Amino acid sequence: MVHTLLIEVPETLYDLLMKRAEETGQQPETLAAEWLAASAERTTQDDPLEPFIGTFDTGVSDWATRHDEYLGRALLDDHAPTNRQH
Repeated sequence: MVHTLLIEVPETLYDLLMKRAEETGQQPETLAAEWLAASAERTTQDDPLEPFIGTFDTGVSDWATRHDEYLGRALLDDHAPTNRQH
């Protein structure tokens, strides 16, 4: 079953959608539906850290939604070159 949606998007997103639709030769509505489907697929995939969400207090209120960003930043910080003098 297919349903019709009417959504409002910011102009920057609309411009990006129209540009990409023109580049790919797709209708903007088709491309928007594909983007939405891809986003839904990503949010339903199993997250290996999900069992740990809520098991301890991190002091960070948005940890559940931004843990990948925080972990990535920590990895970059751990592996960043240092300016140590020898």
